[in-house]
Amino acid sequence: MAAHRAWDDEWLTVPCAACGRDNHWPHPELGCPCGTVLRVPVAEGPAAVEPDPADGARAGDGARGREDDGAQKRDDARPLEDDGRRPPFRPRAIRTARDAVTTAALYLRWLGYRDIRRADQRPPNGIGLAARGLLAQVDPTVRPAGPRDVECLWLTAMTESARCVYFSLAGYTDSARTGADALGVPLFVLDLAGAPQPVNGLAGTLHATGAPRPGTRARDGRA
Repeated sequence: MAAHRAWDDEWLTVPCAACGRDNHWPHPELGCPCGTVLRVPVAEGPAAVEPDPADGARAGDGARGREDDGAQKRDDARPLEDDGRRPPFRPRAIRTARDAVTTAALYLRWLGYRDIRRADQRPPNGIGLAARGLLAQVDPTVRPAGPRDVECLWLTAMTESARCVYFSLAGYTDSARTGADALGVPLFVLDLAGAPQPVNGLAGTLHATGAPRPGTRARDGRA
């Protein structure tokens, strides 16, 4: 006799190893809004939840790897050192498209943005991320981003009264850079070592100053 199966008694609340978000994971494979996929091992007795090794974590490092991840989150969450400077960003090697999304999310957190999650609207290319007052697009394809990609991100951000930033793995065309400068969109390139590199002056300024403080306004007037 078949019976309806309910998951209410089998849900687990675990933190995402990349962004620290707590959520329910009712089945072995599920993606976090930041782009990380969690894998729940099935074993007799207590079993710890480990990140998927393909998502930038090193499951084989055991407790040492988890301690390193915890230190990473503590450093990223601390906006300034005692001397008034942010701690250096710790890059993570990019091997997959999901790694690129995770790196962008960690970098935004390092800049000072909070509540980073998957954007409600999916961009034409890549993955959209959202934070307080910000929309970000991560393009992990091998095609350089064009002017239409930048303009679509800018228009979407305008409808939500938010700022925007673009991350690309393959770089940008010359027309995309020109358009981004005219629209005020910071452009970053994700190298395979996992360190976002500013492409235009707007990105360089954002990298140096970090996320704007609440209540401040950009040159375009958006808070």
